Amino acid sequence: MAWLARSLRGSQPVARFQRRCGLFLVASEVAEGGARQANGSSHLPAARDLRNGGGRAAPAERRATCNGGPSKSGEDHPQEYVVKNYFYYYLFRISAAMGQEVFYITFLPFIYWTVNPYVARRLIIVWSVVMYLGQVSKDLLKWPRPYSPPVVKLEKRTSAEYGMPSTHAMAATAISFTFVAATVNQYKYPFELGLMGAFLFSTLVGLSRIYTGMHTVLDVIVGSLISGLLIAVTYPSWDFLDHLMLTSAWCPIFCIVVPLLLCYNYPRLDYYSPTRADTTTILGAGAGATIGFWMNHHYITNVSAEIVSPTSAMAEMLLMMLARFLVGICLLVVTRQIIKSMALRAVCSWYKVSVGDLVARQRAEIEVPYKFTTYSFIGLSATVLVPLLHEILGLN
Repeated sequence: MAWLARSLRGSQPVARFQRRCGLFLVASEVAEGGARQANGSSHLPAARDLRNGGGRAAPAERRATCNGGPSKSGEDHPQEYVVKNYFYYYLFRISAAMGQEVFYITFLPFIYWTVNPYVARRLIIVWSVVMYLGQVSKDLLKWPRPYSPPVVKLEKRTSAEYGMPSTHAMAATAISFTFVAATVNQYKYPFELGLMGAFLFSTLVGLSRIYTGMHTVLDVIVGSLISGLLIAVTYPSWDFLDHLMLTSAWCPIFCIVVPLLLCYNYPRLDYYSPTRADTTTILGAGAGATIGFWMNHHYITNVSAEIVSPTSAMAEMLLMMLARFLVGICLLVVTRQIIKSMALRAVCSWYKVSVGDLVARQRAEIEVPYKFTTYSFIGLSATVLVPLLHEILGLN
């Protein structure tokens, strides 16, 4: 078992998976091509062409430059790679985006605005808890990401983070299986079909992290298992926690104080990593959304009403969902730009540093308050202001 864990933690399984999917690091491909040619069994003609400087690459191949990301010392390591299978390339790049901010800031509000607030509340809370645990675990365990070479690294920003566990895999597993668990009693659909969809989604996101060279196989497996275990353990208490969140008078205070304490006491590293900023973003959005849920329950009625009805005309229903989504996203984008600028300027002014000083903005006393303020307002806007705007525009 220990041997298997060490194998799954290594970089070679990641590199082999990439090569099987048609993604080759030029330097390693050349070396491998030369070794195989010496044995009389080379199957990498493109590599030989690149090595010898002759011949033309096949139409399905691409030679490009990627960056392995900043190391602890901040250095960049440019890489040249070859794509021989565009189907896997785009499939896994799109799947990887399903675990990034652009997905969270669109999918989670979409569920709240157009599907079911009951389901959205569970998704947002589980997502916040899972992501915090994953981010903290990375900086406590300090397990490195796959090494390059032999691995091709297709992303730059996250290379400065540690690898274990994969928060993409954790979030994908948590969101997909929480969605099934929360909707199975709300809507009539085959439970087995929902499980298959959740498994497919989480598997694609997990494999995308291996394909992009950002995580080892063990990172992905452990991340998925942690989320699955957390869902299984907390599921019986979801209804109680939801009721407590909506009715307790202490909810707004708890949602501000506790996340801020967690952010300010985030594990410190000997170099800058974006994990604290990402964690603050997640906890801020979750805190703002939770306060919005509480405000809607106590002060606002008939907001974010479910519009998915079996008696609605399909075309009319889809147009209404699209209109609600577009209006909401536009408001969130505007909110993000305005609040981010105001919060950043206010905090920098308080500490007497320039807004353009990127190093100063990485300090905890500046990064945490401006990130938390920005995204808590986004969460609050998504759950309170957007539904009110829907009502004003007659999009209920």
